[in-house]
Amino acid sequence: MADLRIFIADDHAIVREGLRALVDAQPGMRVVGEAGDGRAAYHAIVELRPDVAVMDISMPGWTASEATSRLRRDCPNVRVVSLTVHEDESYLRGLLEAGAAGYVLKRSATADLVHAIRTVAAGGTYIDPNLAARLVNVYIDAPSFPPPATRGELTAREADVVRLIALGHSNKEIAARLEISVKTVESHKARALERLGLRSRADLVQHALHEGWLQGTRE
Repeated sequence: MADLRIFIADDHAIVREGLRALVDAQPGMRVVGEAGDGRAAYHAIVELRPDVAVMDISMPGWTASEATSRLRRDCPNVRVVSLTVHEDESYLRGLLEAGAAGYVLKRSATADLVHAIRTVAAGGTYIDPNLAARLVNVYIDAPSFPPPATRGELTAREADVVRLIALGHSNKEIAARLEISVKTVESHKARALERLGLRSRADLVQHALHEGWLQGTRE
């Protein structure tokens, strides 16, 4: 398989150098470009079309949220992992609404960032375990969800699948964990989407956060 192509955006050169060394040391990954501000990152990513962009939240030019929103529109196949020191809800809300697929704190272990990159590249969503409780608060009053009375009931297995999706596991990982086939995982996900009146994997993540299923989890 071809290496995952990674782009790095951070306004501190020493951080970019460290991230480049970390990524290039991983099997099946390579850095294809980097930038020190949001605007430059956006234009370089549009040109290079990496698989994953790792972006610091607070950069000069465009913020990561603004750059991510534009990338979601112009390069929907590029998955964005937001790297941040911030843990308050205002930053988290901006990232979620912009469409980032991964949320990693800079204080987390390097292995967490590597796992986040691989997870989002496989189509999953990664949420730093340290952020889970705060993310619940972000969506506790989210207007995008219908009131509870209009939601369908999930079966226990469907709920298991949704929770694991929200924790950032790929379909293959969920299948192995629950000892079912990948096709069965996909069927449970499709039925959960239909029952809940949702449309995408990202919607399922938000629903799990809204329901508090991830609060306190360390998986």
